[in-house]
Amino acid sequence: MIRERIALAETRSGRAPGSARLMAVSKFHPGEAVLEAVAAGQTLFGENRVQEADSKFPSIIASRPDVELHLIGSLQRNKVSKIVRIASCIQSVDREDLLAEIAGQSAAIGRTIDILFEFHTAEDSKSGYAEKDALFRSLDLLESMPSVRCRGLMTMAPFTDDRNAVRASFKKLAALRSECASRYPSLDFSVLSMGMSADFEIAIEEGSTLVRVGTAIFGERQ
Repeated sequence: MIRERIALAETRSGRAPGSARLMAVSKFHPGEAVLEAVAAGQTLFGENRVQEADSKFPSIIASRPDVELHLIGSLQRNKVSKIVRIASCIQSVDREDLLAEIAGQSAAIGRTIDILFEFHTAEDSKSGYAEKDALFRSLDLLESMPSVRCRGLMTMAPFTDDRNAVRASFKKLAALRSECASRYPSLDFSVLSMGMSADFEIAIEEGSTLVRVGTAIFGERQ
């Protein structure tokens, strides 16, 4: 069971029980599968695409206000106005113009939305800030954007069987989180979103506070 494996990884790493939160990634799975997971006690979900999230989650959240949705996939600016109405967090902020759009659309509906900044730590990942200086420039803008709230960082590990390469990716993000927290002491960097079905235990060992698990929960894509 996934929760048991998470608990074992926490213990192995000398971490407190419950310090790594489980997100169920429900992309390509129907609303019925989400409701089954909710009935089993899961309340945090991730979706990659705005259109799919919008087709499933408004009715689920209306009936279960404790259910929380994060967008974890790449986001186009023309989809921002829709996702800020249903998601509590956007994990894939990776450029200044997207950050500004999220801030503007959230302010327009009187909402404050959580964000994670995605950082590129693996050669085969095309998303995320590629350089620290670009990330820092976006972080510098947050003072003038009260409708968005920094919560931390996210990354995608390389798709490889090389566990050392995967671990290096997670170490890189953890080190960046420490640097950001030191450089921006007024901002919240408590969330490290890293680790998926194939590597979440390594991610927990390297400090992940939120693991994104899809296939190991829902099975193969439908």
